[in-house]
Amino acid sequence: MADETKKSKISSSRRLGLKIRLLTVAAQMLQEETEQRMREKEAVLAEKLPPLNMAGLSLQDLQDLCKDMYHKIDVVDEERYDIGLKVSKNGKEIDDMNLKITEIQSKFKKPTLRRVKISAEAMLSVLLGSKHKESIDFKANLKTVKKEEEKKEEVTDWRKNVEAMSGMEGRKKLFNASGN
Repeated sequence: MADETKKSKISSSRRLGLKIRLLTVAAQMLQEETEQRMREKEAVLAEKLPPLNMAGLSLQDLQDLCKDMYHKIDVVDEERYDIGLKVSKNGKEIDDMNLKITEIQSKFKKPTLRRVKISAEAMLSVLLGSKHKESIDFKANLKTVKKEEEKKEEVTDWRKNVEAMSGMEGRKKLFNASGN
Protein backbone atom coordinates (compact mmCIF):
# COMPACT_ATOMS: atom_id res chain seq x y z
CA MET A 1 0.00 0.00 0.00
CA ALA A 2 2.80 2.45 0.82
CA ASP A 3 4.40 1.84 -2.58
CA GLU A 4 1.27 2.84 -4.47
CA THR A 5 1.08 6.51 -5.37
CA LYS A 6 -2.23 8.34 -5.06
CA LYS A 7 -3.78 9.21 -8.39
CA SER A 8 -5.34 12.63 -8.69
CA LYS A 9 -9.01 12.77 -9.42
CA ILE A 10 -8.52 15.41 -12.14
CA SER A 11 -6.79 14.59 -15.40
CA SER A 12 -3.67 16.53 -16.32
CA SER A 13 -5.31 18.22 -19.32
CA ARG A 14 -8.25 19.35 -17.17
CA ARG A 15 -5.84 20.59 -14.47
CA LEU A 16 -3.86 22.52 -17.11
CA GLY A 17 -7.08 24.05 -18.47
CA LEU A 18 -8.10 25.13 -14.98
CA LYS A 19 -4.68 26.66 -14.37
CA ILE A 20 -4.90 28.60 -17.64
CA ARG A 21 -8.38 29.89 -16.74
CA LEU A 22 -7.18 30.90 -13.28
CA LEU A 23 -4.20 32.75 -14.72
CA THR A 24 -6.34 34.62 -17.26
CA VAL A 25 -8.85 35.64 -14.57
CA ALA A 26 -5.97 36.74 -12.30
CA ALA A 27 -4.41 38.75 -15.15
CA GLN A 28 -7.75 40.46 -15.84
CA MET A 29 -8.18 41.27 -12.15
CA LEU A 30 -4.64 42.66 -11.99
CA GLN A 31 -5.24 44.82 -15.03
CA GLU A 32 -8.52 46.14 -13.58
CA GLU A 33 -6.78 46.87 -10.29
CA THR A 34 -4.00 48.87 -11.98
CA GLU A 35 -6.58 50.82 -14.00
CA GLN A 36 -8.51 51.56 -10.80
CA ARG A 37 -5.32 52.80 -9.13
CA MET A 38 -4.58 55.06 -12.08
CA ARG A 39 -8.13 56.50 -11.97
CA GLU A 40 -7.78 57.13 -8.21
CA LYS A 41 -4.39 58.77 -8.73
CA GLU A 42 -5.76 61.04 -11.44
CA ALA A 43 -8.74 61.96 -9.25
CA VAL A 44 -6.48 62.87 -6.33
CA LEU A 45 -4.17 64.89 -8.56
CA ALA A 46 -7.10 66.71 -10.13
CA GLU A 47 -8.40 67.51 -6.65
CA LYS A 48 -5.06 68.71 -5.26
CA LEU A 49 -3.76 70.44 -8.39
CA PRO A 50 -6.36 72.39 -10.35
CA PRO A 51 -5.56 72.92 -14.02
CA LEU A 52 -3.57 76.04 -14.86
CA ASN A 53 -5.28 78.83 -16.75
CA MET A 54 -2.46 80.80 -18.38
CA ALA A 55 -4.47 82.22 -21.22
CA GLY A 56 -4.87 85.98 -21.01
CA LEU A 57 -2.38 86.48 -18.16
CA SER A 58 0.07 89.34 -18.27
CA LEU A 59 3.82 88.93 -17.82
CA GLN A 60 3.62 90.05 -14.18
CA ASP A 61 0.80 87.57 -13.43
CA LEU A 62 2.81 84.73 -15.00
CA GLN A 63 5.85 85.65 -12.91
CA ASP A 64 3.73 85.70 -9.74
CA LEU A 65 2.27 82.32 -10.67
CA CYS A 66 5.77 80.89 -11.21
CA LYS A 67 6.96 82.27 -7.86
CA ASP A 68 3.93 80.79 -6.10
CA MET A 69 4.48 77.40 -7.72
CA TYR A 70 8.19 77.53 -6.86
CA HIS A 71 7.30 78.25 -3.23
CA LYS A 72 4.86 75.30 -3.18
CA ILE A 73 7.54 73.05 -4.69
CA ASP A 74 9.98 74.10 -1.94
CA VAL A 75 7.44 73.30 0.79
CA VAL A 76 6.68 69.87 -0.69
CA ASP A 77 10.40 69.16 -1.17
CA GLU A 78 11.10 70.03 2.48
CA GLU A 79 8.31 67.72 3.64
CA ARG A 80 9.62 64.91 1.43
CA TYR A 81 13.14 65.41 2.80
CA ASP A 82 11.89 65.38 6.42
CA ILE A 83 9.86 62.24 5.84
CA GLY A 84 12.86 60.58 4.17
CA LEU A 85 15.03 61.39 7.20
CA LYS A 86 12.42 59.98 9.58
CA VAL A 87 12.18 56.80 7.53
CA SER A 88 15.95 56.33 7.44
CA LYS A 89 16.20 57.04 11.19
CA ASN A 90 13.49 54.49 11.95
CA GLY A 91 15.22 51.99 9.67
CA LYS A 92 18.49 52.45 11.56
CA GLU A 93 16.71 52.02 14.90
CA ILE A 94 15.08 48.83 13.68
CA ASP A 95 18.44 47.48 12.51
CA ASP A 96 20.06 48.38 15.86
CA MET A 97 17.28 46.66 17.78
CA ASN A 98 17.57 43.56 15.61
CA LEU A 99 21.31 43.49 16.32
CA LYS A 100 20.68 43.81 20.05
CA ILE A 101 18.15 40.98 19.90
CA THR A 102 20.60 38.68 18.13
CA GLU A 103 23.34 39.59 20.61
CA ILE A 104 21.10 38.86 23.58
CA GLN A 105 19.91 35.59 22.09
CA SER A 106 23.45 34.45 21.40
CA LYS A 107 24.71 35.37 24.90
CA PHE A 108 22.03 33.64 26.90
CA LYS A 109 21.58 30.05 25.89
CA LYS A 110 18.78 28.26 27.62
CA PRO A 111 20.15 25.52 29.86
CA THR A 112 18.63 22.09 29.82
CA LEU A 113 16.35 21.79 32.79
CA ARG A 114 16.39 18.77 35.06
CA ARG A 115 13.57 17.57 37.23
CA VAL A 116 14.32 18.11 40.90
CA LYS A 117 12.41 16.27 43.58
CA ILE A 118 12.10 18.45 46.64
CA SER A 119 9.51 18.52 49.38
CA ALA A 120 7.43 21.57 50.14
CA GLU A 121 9.16 22.08 53.50
CA ALA A 122 12.61 21.91 51.95
CA MET A 123 11.55 24.41 49.30
CA LEU A 124 10.23 26.79 51.96
CA SER A 125 13.41 26.47 53.98
CA VAL A 126 15.46 27.31 50.89
CA LEU A 127 13.24 30.26 49.98
CA LEU A 128 12.68 31.67 53.45
CA GLY A 129 15.93 30.65 55.08
CA SER A 130 15.97 31.18 58.85
CA LYS A 131 12.40 32.50 58.90
CA HIS A 132 11.07 28.99 58.31
CA LYS A 133 11.07 27.24 61.68
CA GLU A 134 7.89 25.25 61.97
CA SER A 135 6.49 22.75 59.52
CA ILE A 136 3.43 23.70 57.58
CA ASP A 137 0.83 21.15 56.62
CA PHE A 138 -0.52 22.42 53.33
CA LYS A 139 -3.21 19.79 53.06
CA ALA A 140 -4.66 20.78 56.43
CA ASN A 141 -4.86 24.41 55.35
CA LEU A 142 -6.91 23.65 52.26
CA LYS A 143 -10.48 24.78 52.43
CA THR A 144 -13.15 22.15 52.20
CA VAL A 145 -15.76 22.76 49.58
CA LYS A 146 -19.27 21.52 50.20
CA LYS A 147 -21.46 20.83 47.28
CA GLU A 148 -24.76 22.59 47.66
CA GLU A 149 -27.74 20.63 46.60
CA GLU A 150 -29.78 22.29 43.94
CA LYS A 151 -32.89 23.89 45.35
CA LYS A 152 -35.95 22.42 43.80
CA GLU A 153 -38.78 24.83 43.36
CA GLU A 154 -42.15 23.67 44.48
CA VAL A 155 -44.68 23.34 41.74
CA THR A 156 -47.74 25.30 42.72
CA ASP A 157 -50.82 26.45 40.99
CA TRP A 158 -50.05 29.80 39.38
CA ARG A 159 -53.63 31.01 39.72
CA LYS A 160 -53.38 31.14 43.51
CA ASN A 161 -50.62 33.74 43.46
CA VAL A 162 -51.91 36.01 40.68
CA GLU A 163 -53.47 38.55 43.00
CA ALA A 164 -50.59 38.34 45.52
CA MET A 165 -47.98 39.01 42.83
CA SER A 166 -49.81 41.80 41.03
CA GLY A 167 -48.65 45.41 41.32
CA MET A 168 -45.41 46.77 42.80
CA GLU A 169 -45.60 44.64 45.94
CA GLY A 170 -45.57 41.47 43.86
CA ARG A 171 -42.58 42.67 41.85
CA LYS A 172 -40.79 43.54 45.05
CA LYS A 173 -41.41 40.02 46.35
CA LEU A 174 -40.08 38.52 43.11
CA PHE A 175 -37.00 40.74 43.23
CA ASN A 176 -36.28 39.83 46.84
CA ALA A 177 -36.84 36.14 46.14
CA SER A 178 -34.46 36.13 43.18
CA GLY A 179 -31.75 37.93 45.16
CA ASN A 180 -31.59 35.21 47.85
